[in-house]
Amino acid sequence: MEAHKYDVVVGIPSYNESQTIGHVVTMAGQGLKKYFPDTRNVIVNVDNHSPDDTQGAFLSAEIPRGIDKKYISTPEGVKGKGNNFWNLFHFCRNAGARIIIAVDADLRSITPEWIQHLGHPVKDGNDFVTPLYSRHQFDGTITNHLCYPFVFSLAGLDVRQPIGGDFAFSRRLCSYWLGQEWNDTTRQYGIDIFMSLNALFGDFKVCQTGLGSKVHNASAPKLGQMFEEVIYTLFTTLHRYRSRWLEEIVDKDSDTIWRNHIRTVDRYGLEKMSEPQSLSIDIVKLKGDCRKEYESYHDLVKRYLNPYAYEIINHMHEMDYYDVDILLWSHIVYSLFYLFDGASEEGKRDIINALKPLYFARSITFDYETFRYSINFAEEEVRHQALAFLCQKPYLFGLYLGNNRRSHHREGVS
Repeated sequence: MEAHKYDVVVGIPSYNESQTIGHVVTMAGQGLKKYFPDTRNVIVNVDNHSPDDTQGAFLSAEIPRGIDKKYISTPEGVKGKGNNFWNLFHFCRNAGARIIIAVDADLRSITPEWIQHLGHPVKDGNDFVTPLYSRHQFDGTITNHLCYPFVFSLAGLDVRQPIGGDFAFSRRLCSYWLGQEWNDTTRQYGIDIFMSLNALFGDFKVCQTGLGSKVHNASAPKLGQMFEEVIYTLFTTLHRYRSRWLEEIVDKDSDTIWRNHIRTVDRYGLEKMSEPQSLSIDIVKLKGDCRKEYESYHDLVKRYLNPYAYEIINHMHEMDYYDVDILLWSHIVYSLFYLFDGASEEGKRDIINALKPLYFARSITFDYETFRYSINFAEEEVRHQALAFLCQKPYLFGLYLGNNRRSHHREGVS
């Protein structure tokens, strides 16, 4: 029916966000009225059956007349951000939506202009709009130390926030995502990097948009479920596109590989952004968490790191002093990333667990290096880290080439 068709959809995935979702809905409604006045618009809350009455907070939020609201939930007991997006994608495809905007339910800094900055680039022909924020260096640690460097080096695109949480996309890309392979981690916290990598390697038109400061329920480096699901999805998706980034070693000389293969994307939205939210961390607690994780997974670290890297890391933990510099970090991550390829399911989980305390040690090192200085200094360090991953690509390629040579040699002998 025509009544169920919409041009612009704002999707808000949630779980237990009754305290903040009302503000997000109100800002989104104002943005739709102001910047998409002549289209059929709807705000959709895709929820995980939240017990805190997120549904009630969503439905009672005030929005301008003429804009619809829809509440969609997973069944009771079924959680996961990716499951929420699965429902959102199906709704948008069935509604025939041309522009889909997704924003986090815990945002405090969202303004009506966010709807313009995210939605208008899709209106202009882009398929995927990623956010640019001013973020404190203690926020977004999985992005800074893992997702951004991998996107920069292997996808070859300077896309700063591949798991920022706030995106816009076209119906064509929405349908493409639904057609890809979804595993358990994609249906959880792995959804953001799943979306970004499939858009980047799927040759869709990608851009970035400046949104300003992101103020939300930020946290220090996360252990457990979120880290495991994001990194598992990051590694598995990159390995699925291995032929795309590994073919460079065959087609291009080594100079071209790392000097000239990074492409920037178009930028929309704010050029000058406000100061990021103020954050502090408990470095003593962070170090304690790091020691606890290292003790839990010490045997895995020793098993998967080469002797040189292991001796350095083990000595740091013995001395309670952390100095995982950029080159050591990129070397360790690429080594584990390579071992992940072809490992058993149990082996994949072990490799991610081995990476956990190392990620904490890198985060602590970064915090020590940047806490005295400006956000701009910290941002430059994040970019230097991405460049290190780019320059270490010959090491990663060497691991694959060495394995191929050994395989060919064994075949010849047999």
